[in-house]
Amino acid sequence: MDENQVKQRMNASIEVMQKELAGIRTGRATPSLVEDIVVAAYGGAQKLKIMELASITAPDTQSLVIEPWDKSIIGEIKQGILASNVGLTPNIDSDKIRINLPPLTGEDRQKYVKLLGTKLEEARIAIRQIRGDVMGDIKKAFENKDITEDQRFAQEKRLQALTDESVKKIEELGKKKEEELLSL
Repeated sequence: MDENQVKQRMNASIEVMQKELAGIRTGRATPSLVEDIVVAAYGGAQKLKIMELASITAPDTQSLVIEPWDKSIIGEIKQGILASNVGLTPNIDSDKIRINLPPLTGEDRQKYVKLLGTKLEEARIAIRQIRGDVMGDIKKAFENKDITEDQRFAQEKRLQALTDESVKKIEELGKKKEEELLSL
């Protein structure tokens, strides 16, 4: 078992989860709410993320401003945001797009907490799948007599420790995000 490789795979799963959590709306506006939305730019010839097409700023806690570098695609960016079904309404203001975020209702917050739980479970499943793959490799190495029984148990124990560590990170990130969602 290559411990560094296992750590890298588990950390990659955690990073994917962190990006997904950044897209879950809390009470304040952040560029991460829209930066990964894919837009069919230049008449649909290219599919690019908003962060590749424009600068995104949050001038205050309830609004976002998107300034496309190429002003000719401002309408396509607006359509991409509307088509993404993230619940945001973009308004074109000369050469910028403004998005005002309404305050979250208690019902919205509970819906986002439920979504958060789903994302956390997906991340835990990914970590357990990595553990299962590596466990299979350890078992195969033992059956091929590449490692001794003592080495097998030591590797399995270390693998479980890495798994527990990763799941703990996921739980901590989830708890922090849930506090953000529920704070007014």
